[in-house]
Order: sequence, then structure tokens, then C-alpha cells
Amino acid sequence: MKTVETEPTSTKRMLWVGVALTVALLLTAAAAGFLRQRASATPLPVYGRVGSFTLTNQNGQAVTLADLQGHVWVADIIFTRCAGPCPAMTRQMRDLQNALPGSSSARLVSLTTDPDFDTPSVLKTYAERFGADAGRWFFLTGTKREIGSLAIDSLKLTAVEKTPEERKDPEDLFIHSTLLVLVDAQGQLRGIYPTTGLDGERQPVTSQVIKDIRRLERTP
Repeated sequence: MKTVETEPTSTKRMLWVGVALTVALLLTAAAAGFLRQRASATPLPVYGRVGSFTLTNQNGQAVTLADLQGHVWVADIIFTRCAGPCPAMTRQMRDLQNALPGSSSARLVSLTTDPDFDTPSVLKTYAERFGADAGRWFFLTGTKREIGSLAIDSLKLTAVEKTPEERKDPEDLFIHSTLLVLVDAQGQLRGIYPTTGLDGERQPVTSQVIKDIRRLERTP
């Protein structure tokens, strides 16, 4: 479904960049808290609560916050035309899927930054390419406003659309977070995990995320 944009392009871009800078500061503070927490036995921190949403998965089915209630879940933000970090991030999510114990009811959620192109059928092809279990791993699309509300306001993920002048190639469409985030069964944001280091190299996070999922699933 195509969203009719009413704001001037320059105003929209300034808003997105402002949001991105604000969230970058928040993530810096969150990362410091994350590292402190790892050295202690204290509970995982609470960074905020996920707001209600309704998006569409790769099978054309509606997925809401209520559908995830009672499940710990991990989310990221990607787009299928991405030739940069997205395939590596999706492989990280696949590693998580494969490492989850059979007793876990955890879910995985991948949001697209590119809903005009990433229709459910496109997402389904992409999901199948990475061996996604459609019953556990949801690739979600919707309007830009709906995706932005969940990604930015609730999950602290960012996505800034590049202008045509900034693009190095036709697939160089967005600057977006390369993070995985962890949400508990009550819809609270509980973990933030960089998937790339400062040098741009892949950062293995599967082991830590699995440990934290287990911690949350043991918590009443």
C-alpha cells in the first residue's frame, strides 16, 4: 500500500535525521548500560515499552503486538534490495533461529525500510532464501508511517532514506540501524546488540542473545 506523502521533502528529511541523531545518543547510553549489566547479576534493563501495531507478514497475514504477547522476540530492520549489511544481519537472525532450543517460544521479527518494493510476496521469497520458519520468523511490511512508528518510537531502530544524489548505486537506498533488539513477553524492550563493530566487521551476538532469551523466558 503506497503512502501519500504530504510534508515537503526537506522537512521530512530533517525530521528523520533529527530522529536518527536523537536515537544514536540514546543507543550510546543504552550500550553503556548493556556492558555494565553484563558484569553483574542484575536483571536485564528496561529501555521502554513497545506500542501497539498492525503490520503484514510474508504470507499476507496481519501481525499485531497481541500476537507476540507472551513471547520473547528479537527484531531488526532491513530491506531486501540491500547489498550492504542486510544479508549479514539476516544470517545472524537465521543463526538465532537455528540456535533456539526446542523448548523456546521466542519469535523473530524483521521489519522492512522499503515497503513500496518489499511486498509480502517479495518478503516471502527473501525469507525462503534464508530458511526462515514462517511460524517463528515474521518479515513485516506496512505503510512507512506504521513501520516508522514501531521501528523508531518503540524499538529504537532508525532508517534514513538517501537522496538520489547520495546513492552509490540503485540499491543504496537507506542508512539504517545494524542492531538486533530484544523484547520480553510483556512487550518491553530489554536488549540492544550491535551486529557490526566500529570497523564494520560482523559482530557475533548469537550466543549472548540466546542467553538473554533464556533469562527472560525463565522470568515469570
